[in-house]
Amino acid sequence: MGLFTALQREFDYVSGMLRVFSAVKKVGAGSGVRVPDHIETTIDRFPDNPMALLDEGEISYREFEAYANRVAHWALAQGLTRGDTVALFMGNRWEYIAIWFGLSKIGVVTALLNNQLSGHSLTHCLNIGEAKHIILEGVLGEAFDSARACELNPMGAWVLDGELDGAEDFGAALAAQSDARPDRSVRAEVKPEDPALKMFTSGTTGLPKAAVMTHIRTLYYLNIFALVAKCQPSDRMLMVLPLYHATGGLCGVGCAISFGGALIIRPRFSASSFWPDVQRFKATMFMYVGELCRFLVNSEPSAAEQNHTVRCAIGNGMRRDVWEAFQARFHLPQIVEFYGSTEGNVGLVNTANMPGAVGRVPGYLKNRFNIDLVKFDMDAEMPLRGADGFCVACQPGEVGEAIGRIDPEDARFRFDGYGSKEDTEKKILRDVYEKGDAWFRTGDLMSRDKLGYYYFIDRVGDTYRWKSENVATGEVAEAFTFDGIEQANVYGVEVKGHSGRAGMAALVTGDQPLDLAALHAHVHANLPAYARPLFLRLQEQTDTTGTFKFRKVDLVKEGFDPAKISDRILFDHPTENAYVPLTPELYAAILSGELRV
Repeated sequence: MGLFTALQREFDYVSGMLRVFSAVKKVGAGSGVRVPDHIETTIDRFPDNPMALLDEGEISYREFEAYANRVAHWALAQGLTRGDTVALFMGNRWEYIAIWFGLSKIGVVTALLNNQLSGHSLTHCLNIGEAKHIILEGVLGEAFDSARACELNPMGAWVLDGELDGAEDFGAALAAQSDARPDRSVRAEVKPEDPALKMFTSGTTGLPKAAVMTHIRTLYYLNIFALVAKCQPSDRMLMVLPLYHATGGLCGVGCAISFGGALIIRPRFSASSFWPDVQRFKATMFMYVGELCRFLVNSEPSAAEQNHTVRCAIGNGMRRDVWEAFQARFHLPQIVEFYGSTEGNVGLVNTANMPGAVGRVPGYLKNRFNIDLVKFDMDAEMPLRGADGFCVACQPGEVGEAIGRIDPEDARFRFDGYGSKEDTEKKILRDVYEKGDAWFRTGDLMSRDKLGYYYFIDRVGDTYRWKSENVATGEVAEAFTFDGIEQANVYGVEVKGHSGRAGMAALVTGDQPLDLAALHAHVHANLPAYARPLFLRLQEQTDTTGTFKFRKVDLVKEGFDPAKISDRILFDHPTENAYVPLTPELYAAILSGELRV
């Protein structure tokens, strides 16, 4: 039975990967296919299928393209040509996709802006994105005004569904344009390796960087996950992630528009509306990031979550504890977890429903992938090098940084970089295994088991050192899976007189009082002494990026001084063996060394 199961596992894996590789070749390097060519093929096959399902009704693929064609003709009327950039600053709506699709028809690049930005951050993205025009939603006019108050480069402004001083009416401009498909000769000079989109690293630190998305790269995103999930025209993808991000805006969108399916585009994620929306629109799929699923697992049970139509969830960042709880509660047949980044050249996908794994590369197929793990120096925050000056590869079970071999001749393994050469060079690791080789640094720590399954551990910056031991914040956060805790954001804080950083966990709790004694026992039973957070910060809500990544920078800066923090701070008292309120007296005793921690 063991041998048969192993053979079946390998057969399923290899046949699945071969099917994906074969299909992707049709839109990969050498195919000559560009993004608008691919989408137009879907439209020609399914013109009357619903492309979008809205509260007000449906938008067919025919209507979707008519709008996109008007956008293309509008761009031509503005004198825009191949390689020019237009910025898109809108919330989730079907026109968002139609606009960048329409611009791609004539070789114009769209910069997809985070619609939560304002002021200097928004100005920065517009300037480094080299936008000649911006198309924005009326409700975001105030945010754009705040960017104009900074040193914003000159650009044309066009507003949809609203008015804004100094901006023209985009809806009226489109109404004056033809809805006929522009002849392909207009984009004859556009090459698959040319930029199609510019996307911005959301990050949790520093200002965003502009990542170039070529037509080839964009097509991979639009197709791979649709192929793995075996998408069909009958599928309905519930989209609650922001469309400016690759996970939702390309991977999720592609699951529909690559095979004639429909998108259910919601303005934002809401735990209370999620399952009612699934039922109302008969969704068969949804895109997730890990914290989204944690929110759902921690939500109150509802009748709408029963007897649903969802067959598959696709996304990244779902920890094993959430994965198992999610499948058990919601009876979801398939979860497709993947690993990748907007700008990176490393991609993995877990097709086997293996809880917690981000993908698999068996040893006999290693030459078909470019990923490897190298040992990492936590203090220097750099890959470790041996006596010969080269990096040291990890063995199964060891934790190291994931890196991806850069091969400019292979579209899958290229690193197209950022708008800034300096930012691009920072992500390249050279002379890794031999002189002259170059690898992309993911900044992610992973481990790999003997079967080749990869497991995400933490971001490099999210790992700290305490009591001469390395602590991964993600693993500590998993230990806070406990009744009454909705979110756990773990980070390290400096403690005077101690090397490294002590653990601190910002916890968002529910309406019920938290059983601190039981939590203390739970944490101590599940974590070694060095990994147990010394401090707990109880919050009503936590600050996240648009894709639910925790923002930790301000929390780290604020530390654990109760005089500067309005939230309740608890201290894991070493002699009382309990969580106690951190008073100014206790704080002073810790800093002076009177109380040993």
